[in-house]
Amino acid sequence: MTEQRTEQQVTQQAAPPVDRPVERTGPSGGREGPFETILAEVADGVGTITINRPDKRNALSRTVLAEIGRVLDVWEEDEGVSAVIFTGAGEKAFIAGADISQLAHYDLPYGLAAHMQRLYDRIQDYPKPTLAALNGIAMGGGLELAMSCDIRIAAEHARMGLPETTLGVLPGAGGTQRLSRLVGTGRAVEMILTSRILTAAEAERYGLVTAVVPAAELLPTAVGTIGTILTKGPLAIRLAKMVIAQGAETDQKTGLLLERLAQTLLYTTEDKAEGAAAFLGKRSPDFRGR
Repeated sequence: MTEQRTEQQVTQQAAPPVDRPVERTGPSGGREGPFETILAEVADGVGTITINRPDKRNALSRTVLAEIGRVLDVWEEDEGVSAVIFTGAGEKAFIAGADISQLAHYDLPYGLAAHMQRLYDRIQDYPKPTLAALNGIAMGGGLELAMSCDIRIAAEHARMGLPETTLGVLPGAGGTQRLSRLVGTGRAVEMILTSRILTAAEAERYGLVTAVVPAAELLPTAVGTIGTILTKGPLAIRLAKMVIAQGAETDQKTGLLLERLAQTLLYTTEDKAEGAAAFLGKRSPDFRGR
């Protein structure tokens, strides 16, 4: 039977809900629980976080960020959740960016607190695979969230960019750093300084997204991609994420040393023995994460 849990089960383990909780009945008939701005559910080991503010084009607010953090807290410790998908409610927007009505009140202390940047750093370092399914526009903080994920897949009609300079600020949740690492410094500078918006096809050509699919195929493709990842050795996946991320921050010799040490560690695991035995025995491996 398909394992499926609703937000109520997630939030029973999490911190107290934000003010003005909203309860709704979900498509499965269960309570989606006291989240105000997101939906969160788990099916077959895959957790999906949906930014649920379609009337605001899923714009990011302090409440959205707090609620995402709460779910990630719970799912990180939950062995029943092996990966996380981020997407947006509706067909028009993944995340349109920051809520400009709140941006108007940001000040020096808020900037130094860097709540959004810290959350996205956490997503990048999350021990479980993450995937952004861009179902529409992804601007500013929305694209920055997507860039903090391991994989990005876009619907054909998606558009994305970092237009913060239009507002007199800059991409401050990792955009200046992650974009250049993904598409190259020259393209990142041009995109940020001109506030250029890319089509999904352009984003794929730049290497900003790994695939572009028809809108109806977006979530099935995302789930299928995660499903493929989950057939691999979980320790190997976790260490590969760490080595790639840390290697990008250092010189090649140090990166190769990290790779060697990680591989040496994996050679001592039960999963390595199982993988080799399954290959030689022409059967599917039964990895246990040990």
